[in-house]
Amino acid sequence: MKINVTASLIKKLRSRTGAGFLECKRALLESKGDIELSIDNLRKLGKMSAEKKINNITNQGAIFSRTEDNVGVMLELNCETDFVSKDDLFISFGKEIILTALKEKIDDIKQLKNIFEEKRTSLIFKVGENINIRRFCFIKGENVLSYVHGVRIGVLVNANSDFNNNKILKNIAMHIAASKPQYLHPKDVSDSVFQREYQIQLELAKNLNKPSNILNKIIDGRMNKFVNSISLTSQSFIMDSNKTVKDILNEHNGHIKSFFRFELGEIVS
Repeated sequence: MKINVTASLIKKLRSRTGAGFLECKRALLESKGDIELSIDNLRKLGKMSAEKKINNITNQGAIFSRTEDNVGVMLELNCETDFVSKDDLFISFGKEIILTALKEKIDDIKQLKNIFEEKRTSLIFKVGENINIRRFCFIKGENVLSYVHGVRIGVLVNANSDFNNNKILKNIAMHIAASKPQYLHPKDVSDSVFQREYQIQLELAKNLNKPSNILNKIIDGRMNKFVNSISLTSQSFIMDSNKTVKDILNEHNGHIKSFFRFELGEIVS
């Protein structure tokens, strides 16, 4: 069956990988139009680096977040243009959703959407753009802190009640915003994520022309680095690169129970 690889599909792959037009087209043809498989194949060929950001940020809008009485909520509210995202009506709508969720202890996005559907529709007519309540999270814990960087990145973090150093906890939230951990601990990394990266590193290592025992050590080292790079407690702390986040937590008798990180427009599974 002939696969129709459209220009828009090629553009999407290019924006996520930074690879050339022809390379993207060839990868899409070989993968029968599968974007994720194309990304893996391009990485195996060394056409994009492991550090290349693959989350294509395209949507406009803002992240809203707030805490009250150890309850935290965070919302991604989308619109079509940056102009509308700065409009007072749009900002007021986002704040109203957050405050309602906190006051009523609402933890279900479907319930929020139902409550605000009429106001959302009314706002669409007023600003002339589609408005979307894209995603929402709710944390109830012992020690909950919220941090928003500009309007594009938001973090909710829940720590143990004995961790009473609010400055350090805020610094960790800022670290999460900057360093994009996907997991709390290395042991939390899913097998599917590990195996996907392992297969890529296996293919890349084949080009090194080293003995198998050396290749295994190289792959193990790269996998260890990969797992640590996406796990919060193993990441180098952005404010003291000589220490990990775990080191900082241990110094203050603290531990993180859970966290959420939203980045405006990022692709989520």
